[in-house]
Amino acid sequence: MEKSHRHHPNHSSSSSSSSTHFRSQKFRSNPTTKDGKFTKNNNPNAREDFVKPRRPSQQAQQHVDDSSNLPVLLGTCPFMCPVAERVQRERLRDLAVFERLDGNPRKTSSDLAVKKFCRTISIRDMPTSDLRPLPVLEDTLDYLLSFLDSSEHPFEVVHDFIFDRTRSIRQDLSMQNIDNEKAIYMYEKMVRFHVMSLHKLRSCTNENISSVHYLNMEQLTKALTTLFNLYDANRSSESINENEAEFRSFYVLLHLGSNSQSTGESLSLWFRQVPIPIIKSKEMCFARRILRFFRMGNYKRFLLTTAAEASFLQYCIIEPYIIEVRELALSCINNGGYKLHPYPLTHLSKLLMMKCLWP
Repeated sequence: MEKSHRHHPNHSSSSSSSSTHFRSQKFRSNPTTKDGKFTKNNNPNAREDFVKPRRPSQQAQQHVDDSSNLPVLLGTCPFMCPVAERVQRERLRDLAVFERLDGNPRKTSSDLAVKKFCRTISIRDMPTSDLRPLPVLEDTLDYLLSFLDSSEHPFEVVHDFIFDRTRSIRQDLSMQNIDNEKAIYMYEKMVRFHVMSLHKLRSCTNENISSVHYLNMEQLTKALTTLFNLYDANRSSESINENEAEFRSFYVLLHLGSNSQSTGESLSLWFRQVPIPIIKSKEMCFARRILRFFRMGNYKRFLLTTAAEASFLQYCIIEPYIIEVRELALSCINNGGYKLHPYPLTHLSKLLMMKCLWP
């Protein structure tokens, strides 16, 4: 007899402790190199986390109209992975290292196996026994995020597992049209995972890590877009979700040093759709100042403001641009200073907010 899915502890406290430890190490003196840029793949990528926006475009409205005739699904699967998929993946030896029972690549259990993301899937042919209801999805997400602090495997291995399985969670939420406050809380957790991965992946040395960076950024922007639509769909009397300001600020910070729009919409147009209380929030004011300092080349204000006000997640997004700002500072000092007069190294280290290792 199958064992029903058990509840897993919430590991938000461990994420909080990691944030506290990290803030003391801002602007370390051995910055990593900036990620390479990639051209987006032209292959169609079906969006698995669609949520109807408040003012849908003509194309989006057509999608909603086409979907209105589809049956409303309510998942009944009590496990993190449907039984049929689990049996098939055991037979095909398609088990992640975290899903193997006693390390056996052909054996797993209901407490280890997690449903994989499937791109070619139809809502018309989806049995409800293969869809996980909201309580199971919540427990599955907490279980997946518990691997973030794992040191048994390299982070790129951990990321690959969580990356795929959270896409499957978003797919199950979308297919059941779950768009309540619990869905918001889950999406916030998944966005946090992708933002933290921006920082953690920079310390990885895998030769394919640049493509992993690109895919992580792609899913981050998709999850953010859906989260913003969820905020709007659940808004009443101009109320603001307690975490909305910080998550909205991520969108602004993702535009640092880039002329491309993260979600196909210009930043100036996006600001017009953001509620006034969000625009006036300290998180958004910080993001807008950082964007202004970066574009003006004001390296001193950029570094000081980031060190003093950035949250851990905001810093994860800003981090790669700190290298660029420090390079700008060195160029300004070199071009504007008197060449025959040595520049004090201790002064330079304070200006760039880097530890001076010179004896």
